[in-house]
Amino acid sequence: MTEEILFKPIGYIRTPFSNREGMPIQPPGGRGIRGEVVLDPLYVEGLKDLEGFSHVYLLYYFHCLKGHKLTVTPFMDSCERGLFSTRAPCRPNPIGLSVVRLIELRDNILIVEDVDIIDGTPLLDIKPFVPFFDVTSDTYRTGWLEGRHGEVNAKRADGRFNGEE
Repeated sequence: MTEEILFKPIGYIRTPFSNREGMPIQPPGGRGIRGEVVLDPLYVEGLKDLEGFSHVYLLYYFHCLKGHKLTVTPFMDSCERGLFSTRAPCRPNPIGLSVVRLIELRDNILIVEDVDIIDGTPLLDIKPFVPFFDVTSDTYRTGWLEGRHGEVNAKRADGRFNGEE
Protein backbone atom coordinates (compact mmCIF):
# COMPACT_ATOMS: atom_id res chain seq x y z
CA MET A 1 0.00 0.00 0.00
CA THR A 2 2.28 2.76 -1.20
CA GLU A 3 -0.15 4.72 -3.35
CA GLU A 4 -0.48 8.33 -2.27
CA ILE A 5 -3.87 10.01 -2.47
CA LEU A 6 -4.15 13.78 -2.66
CA PHE A 7 -7.23 15.78 -1.73
CA LYS A 8 -7.93 19.42 -2.42
CA PRO A 9 -10.34 21.30 -0.12
CA ILE A 10 -13.64 22.31 -1.69
CA GLY A 11 -14.19 24.94 0.99
CA TYR A 12 -13.70 25.75 4.65
CA ILE A 13 -15.76 25.39 7.82
CA ARG A 14 -16.28 28.47 10.00
CA THR A 15 -17.17 27.91 13.66
CA PRO A 16 -16.87 29.72 16.99
CA PHE A 17 -14.07 27.35 18.10
CA SER A 18 -10.61 28.91 17.68
CA ASN A 19 -8.83 26.02 19.43
CA ARG A 20 -9.59 22.41 20.33
CA GLU A 21 -9.63 22.70 24.09
CA GLY A 22 -13.18 22.99 25.40
CA MET A 23 -14.84 22.10 22.09
CA PRO A 24 -17.65 19.55 21.90
CA ILE A 25 -16.26 16.12 21.03
CA GLN A 26 -19.19 15.11 18.79
CA PRO A 27 -22.15 16.94 17.15
CA PRO A 28 -24.63 16.13 19.97
CA GLY A 29 -22.37 18.06 22.34
CA GLY A 30 -22.52 21.03 19.97
CA ARG A 31 -26.32 21.07 19.85
CA GLY A 32 -27.52 24.51 18.79
CA ILE A 33 -24.04 25.84 18.00
CA ARG A 34 -24.00 27.40 14.54
CA GLY A 35 -21.32 27.44 11.92
CA GLU A 36 -20.92 28.13 8.23
CA VAL A 37 -19.62 25.91 5.49
CA VAL A 38 -18.09 28.20 2.88
CA LEU A 39 -17.89 26.30 -0.39
CA ASP A 40 -15.56 27.37 -3.17
CA PRO A 41 -17.83 29.08 -5.76
CA LEU A 42 -16.57 26.58 -8.36
CA TYR A 43 -18.70 23.93 -6.63
CA VAL A 44 -21.89 25.90 -5.92
CA GLU A 45 -23.83 24.08 -8.68
CA GLY A 46 -23.29 20.90 -6.67
CA LEU A 47 -25.49 22.31 -3.89
CA LYS A 48 -28.59 22.07 -6.11
CA ASP A 49 -31.39 20.18 -4.27
CA LEU A 50 -29.46 19.95 -0.99
CA GLU A 51 -31.88 22.29 0.82
CA GLY A 52 -34.43 19.46 0.97
CA PHE A 53 -32.30 17.55 3.50
CA SER A 54 -32.41 18.24 7.24
CA HIS A 55 -28.86 16.98 7.93
CA VAL A 56 -25.61 16.61 6.00
CA TYR A 57 -22.36 14.79 6.52
CA LEU A 58 -19.30 17.01 6.47
CA LEU A 59 -16.04 15.24 5.68
CA TYR A 60 -13.01 17.31 6.53
CA TYR A 61 -9.28 17.32 7.16
CA PHE A 62 -7.98 17.47 10.75
CA HIS A 63 -5.49 20.17 9.79
CA CYS A 64 -4.29 21.01 13.32
CA LEU A 65 -3.08 17.52 14.17
CA LYS A 66 0.11 15.75 13.26
CA GLY A 67 0.89 12.10 13.74
CA HIS A 68 -1.14 9.26 15.15
CA LYS A 69 -1.03 6.41 17.64
CA LEU A 70 -2.78 3.07 17.23
CA THR A 71 -3.96 3.10 20.85
CA VAL A 72 -5.48 6.17 22.47
CA THR A 73 -7.39 7.15 25.59
CA PRO A 74 -10.59 8.59 24.09
CA PHE A 75 -12.54 11.50 25.57
CA MET A 76 -15.34 9.13 26.63
CA ASP A 77 -13.05 6.81 28.60
CA SER A 78 -10.09 6.66 30.95
CA CYS A 79 -8.30 3.64 29.52
CA GLU A 80 -6.52 2.97 26.23
CA ARG A 81 -8.53 1.70 23.28
CA GLY A 82 -7.62 0.73 19.75
CA LEU A 83 -7.72 3.83 17.57
CA PHE A 84 -10.20 2.34 15.12
CA SER A 85 -12.69 1.64 17.92
CA THR A 86 -12.74 5.37 18.75
CA ARG A 87 -13.54 8.67 17.11
CA ALA A 88 -10.22 10.17 18.23
CA PRO A 89 -8.94 12.75 15.73
CA CYS A 90 -5.30 11.58 15.56
CA ARG A 91 -5.55 9.08 12.71
CA PRO A 92 -3.24 7.74 9.97
CA ASN A 93 -5.45 9.63 7.49
CA PRO A 94 -6.75 12.57 9.53
CA ILE A 95 -10.25 12.69 8.07
CA GLY A 96 -13.11 13.94 10.22
CA LEU A 97 -16.81 13.22 9.86
CA SER A 98 -19.70 15.13 11.43
CA VAL A 99 -23.45 14.99 10.87
CA VAL A 100 -24.79 18.52 11.21
CA ARG A 101 -28.23 20.07 10.86
CA LEU A 102 -28.63 22.06 7.64
CA ILE A 103 -30.41 25.32 8.53
CA GLU A 104 -30.11 27.33 5.33
CA LEU A 105 -28.31 27.66 1.99
CA ARG A 106 -27.10 31.11 0.91
CA ASP A 107 -25.36 30.91 -2.46
CA ASN A 108 -22.10 29.09 -1.63
CA ILE A 109 -22.62 29.13 2.15
CA LEU A 110 -24.37 26.47 4.21
CA ILE A 111 -25.60 27.60 7.62
CA VAL A 112 -25.34 24.55 9.88
CA GLU A 113 -25.99 23.69 13.52
CA ASP A 114 -24.62 21.20 16.02
CA VAL A 115 -21.00 21.80 15.06
CA ASP A 116 -18.01 20.17 16.73
CA ILE A 117 -15.34 21.40 14.31
CA ILE A 118 -12.49 23.87 14.77
CA ASP A 119 -12.69 27.14 12.84
CA GLY A 120 -10.94 27.19 9.46
CA THR A 121 -11.10 23.43 8.93
CA PRO A 122 -10.65 22.41 5.27
CA LEU A 123 -13.78 20.79 3.83
CA LEU A 124 -13.30 17.67 1.68
CA ASP A 125 -16.90 16.71 0.86
CA ILE A 126 -20.59 17.14 1.69
CA LYS A 127 -23.10 14.30 1.56
CA PRO A 128 -26.77 14.25 2.50
CA PHE A 129 -27.76 12.25 5.57
CA VAL A 130 -30.42 9.74 4.53
CA PRO A 131 -31.72 7.68 7.48
CA PHE A 132 -32.89 4.74 5.38
CA PHE A 133 -29.42 4.55 3.76
CA ASP A 134 -27.34 5.34 6.81
CA VAL A 135 -29.24 3.65 9.65
CA THR A 136 -29.25 0.01 8.65
CA SER A 137 -30.75 -1.72 11.67
CA ASP A 138 -32.71 -1.16 14.82
CA THR A 139 -30.31 -3.38 16.74
CA TYR A 140 -26.96 -1.82 17.51
CA ARG A 141 -23.87 -2.76 19.43
CA THR A 142 -21.74 0.13 20.59
CA GLY A 143 -18.81 -1.77 22.08
CA TRP A 144 -17.03 -0.07 24.95
CA LEU A 145 -19.40 2.92 24.59
CA GLU A 146 -22.44 0.84 25.61
CA GLY A 147 -24.54 2.78 28.09
CA ARG A 148 -22.55 6.01 27.73
CA HIS A 149 -24.52 7.79 25.01
CA GLY A 150 -25.84 10.44 27.41
CA GLU A 151 -22.31 11.51 28.38
CA VAL A 152 -21.42 12.91 24.97
CA ASN A 153 -23.50 16.07 25.42
CA ALA A 154 -21.39 17.28 28.33
CA LYS A 155 -17.94 16.03 27.21
CA ARG A 156 -15.48 18.60 25.93
CA ALA A 157 -12.03 18.29 24.41
CA ASP A 158 -9.44 18.49 27.16
CA GLY A 159 -6.14 18.75 25.33
CA ARG A 160 -5.29 15.06 25.10
CA PHE A 161 -5.07 15.26 21.29
CA ASN A 162 -3.40 18.67 21.03
CA GLY A 163 -0.19 18.80 19.05
CA GLU A 164 1.78 15.86 17.75
CA GLU A 165 0.94 12.36 18.83
